[in-house]
Amino acid sequence: GTQLTHFNLVSNAIALNTIAHSKEAEDVMIAVMPYFHAYGLTVGMNTCIANSVTTVLIPNPRDMVHVLKSIETHRATFYPGVPTMFIGFNNFPDQDKYDLSSLRFAVSAAAPLPPEVQQRFQEITGGKMVEAYGLTETGPAATMDPLGHPKDNSVGVPLPDTDVKIVDADIGEEELATGEIGEIIIKGPQVMKGYYKMPTETANALRAGPDGQGGWFYSGDIGFIDEDGYVHIVDRKKDMIIVSGYNVYPADVEAVLFEHPMVKEATVIGVPDETRGELVKAFIVLKEGESATEEEINAFCREHLAAYKVPRVIEFRDDLPKSMVGKVLRRELRKDEQGE
Repeated sequence: GTQLTHFNLVSNAIALNTIAHSKEAEDVMIAVMPYFHAYGLTVGMNTCIANSVTTVLIPNPRDMVHVLKSIETHRATFYPGVPTMFIGFNNFPDQDKYDLSSLRFAVSAAAPLPPEVQQRFQEITGGKMVEAYGLTETGPAATMDPLGHPKDNSVGVPLPDTDVKIVDADIGEEELATGEIGEIIIKGPQVMKGYYKMPTETANALRAGPDGQGGWFYSGDIGFIDEDGYVHIVDRKKDMIIVSGYNVYPADVEAVLFEHPMVKEATVIGVPDETRGELVKAFIVLKEGESATEEEINAFCREHLAAYKVPRVIEFRDDLPKSMVGKVLRRELRKDEQGE
């Protein structure tokens, strides 16, 4: 259990409203994230309370008719969600029947946002789509794209009063240079008090950073900071696939799979291989009425990826296992592979 104080939650709500240029008593939010999730609690509820924002509650985010009607009826300006929700939005056949011009922006978080999904959403609505990043332990938001200066394939810049550094992924004591990939560590007023009755885990997660100062949260996420100060997520440590000694980050492969015109959803995991250690396996959901073969997907990937990153095994599915908030559950796919 992550212990978040009132101070953590209030500071995060205020910081988010600041970076989003939230219009007090004017903005209208389509709230699709459940309040039992840190994302829904802070973004869907607390930011709205903090700035007198009207909230339109949507119990079922997959009910696209309800979502679209609500945007049109209530002239919604803000739509936070996760990539799978926006994939469903983009592929819904009747969006052109609704007036979506009121949408000022949408925020995608909790999972990597494929660029194709972002571009298509912006074409449909005319509004901006930006990414944000964080964890339950950070209240949850740590970074977000500034609305006026978003950068493709990044999760933006640190929120006000928040510091983000990249350290070596092995020990976490050396701060890395601009552009170098390592573990993301975070410090700010939104960082948790600790894990409930778990002192060892708390000490491992909250510790001194390369500056010698305590209070840094070690996220377990891998990324880098570019020359403009924007944070880029590469993947989670535990999701990294090692093929013949080479590191393969699932998000890199998934971004290419989403570029294929027939692919609706995709995710990849590593599966054991006697020769290479691991192989990349892709799970794909095709768009309704479309077809593609394993050979076609493989050939497409070879045009855009290094050979060791290309999925050697491809499984087509009708759907992918997801959490209550629509995040694809790679661990469930791993269990399926192990026959558990």
